[in-house]
Amino acid sequence: MTDTQHKVAFLVAPEGIEQVELTEPWKAVEQAGHTPVLVSTASGEVQAFNHLDKGDTFPVDALVAEVDVADFAALVLPGGVANPDALRTEPDAVSFVRTFLESGKPVAAICHAPWTLVEADVVRSRTLTSWPSLQTDLRNAGATWEDRELVVDDNLITSRNPDDLPAFCKAVTDALAG
Repeated sequence: MTDTQHKVAFLVAPEGIEQVELTEPWKAVEQAGHTPVLVSTASGEVQAFNHLDKGDTFPVDALVAEVDVADFAALVLPGGVANPDALRTEPDAVSFVRTFLESGKPVAAICHAPWTLVEADVVRSRTLTSWPSLQTDLRNAGATWEDRELVVDDNLITSRNPDDLPAFCKAVTDALAG
């Protein structure tokens, strides 16, 4: 395996990330022998949340404007309401997500993260799930929305919420294995 096959990008905004939706897939990726890389729109540290309460901070490894899809085996998009809402206003983040999905490499999005997929215009004719409040946005963007813990549509992996993390993490590591 080359280094690129080992690296997994976790794309987040500077704040508003649902902490468990970052840390649990991160641990699963590490345990599967891959290297998670925290990519953000700003350098320094990002602020995670436990629902509405501030959680831990995490150091940014790379800026989205300076990374290339070719450097990574997969992309994980953690949720949290504010995180994807901020990402979808950042052209570099939207472009990175769009290019990643078009590359055919695995892209995994949980909870509110599909908002960034909508902005990247990559959900048309795809089937996915999300936090229930996003279903109208996803349908309006041309997706089929399903209320299931896990939906895998080709290279797109989606789950609804933190309760779905065991299935989500397994799907991410399975995609990296094969």
